[in-house]
Amino acid sequence: MDGPGPLGDFLHARRSRLRPGDVGLRDFGHRRRVAGLRREELAQLAGVSVSYYTRLEQGLSRGASPEVLDAIARALLLDDHEREHLDLLAGAARHAPRASRPRPEKLADETRDLLRAVDGVPALVLGRRTDVLAWNVLGHALLAGHLDFHSPDDPARRPNMSRLLFLDPHCRELYANWRRKARAVVGNLRATVGRHPDDPPLAELIGELTMKSPEFVALWADHRVAPCDAASYELHHPVVGTVTVTQQTLSIARSPDQMLIVCTTPAGSPAEEALALLRQTTGGHAPHTDGVDGPVWTRGPATERPF
Repeated sequence: MDGPGPLGDFLHARRSRLRPGDVGLRDFGHRRRVAGLRREELAQLAGVSVSYYTRLEQGLSRGASPEVLDAIARALLLDDHEREHLDLLAGAARHAPRASRPRPEKLADETRDLLRAVDGVPALVLGRRTDVLAWNVLGHALLAGHLDFHSPDDPARRPNMSRLLFLDPHCRELYANWRRKARAVVGNLRATVGRHPDDPPLAELIGELTMKSPEFVALWADHRVAPCDAASYELHHPVVGTVTVTQQTLSIARSPDQMLIVCTTPAGSPAEEALALLRQTTGGHAPHTDGVDGPVWTRGPATERPF
């Protein structure tokens, strides 16, 4: 194995985050030579030998038992999401990677029906790698009106929401608190990598963002794990102005790797009125491929800001 691997990287990152006072140890302040807990301290808290924990963190041991993982998780003060992520990384480390490349994700007819059923609110379906598999007219107009509405239909042209957030000036400007949204997206990608450690397209996406976005590199190095569920974001939309929506992530039973994202607003709120105005500008119809119809964003070409 070359390097510590995902499991070792995660353990080191979580250990570095803790301070002695967090776990009831005496803090010697400036006399400490490492950030966070020492390996010896973590091993003592977990009740394992220093040499064993060191080998685990260095990627030299793959056989950690559930009991040992439980002890390490408690010592690292992991939350439920991080604990699940630790199990997934440890399980992946026990098996040789698979070289097969997955087929492009498909949208089931039932899922397309579900998307059509929520046509009154902005909605889209994301695949496991945050590729847009489909969106309704309002979802497209709210989140990516500068893109071709029909691009999700072609696997080779599908927009990727993680890539757009970090590399597309339009989408960066859409979020008033861009960093908060970026942190949520990276935390969700971390969780996905834990579930699918041998997914070549996912690895390629992470590699591309690492090469092109220093901000992604900084967030990725933090190793925080946080699946997306529901969060409110203030958007600066080029057509309807400022609007605050709650982006809710719903699981799709027949396609567990796919998620339905819906954007909701409180009844009678200015945000609801803004979405009603956006709905009027779309006329309820998908724009043509050339983008002439519908509320196409006009903030300028995507080359305005270098990456």
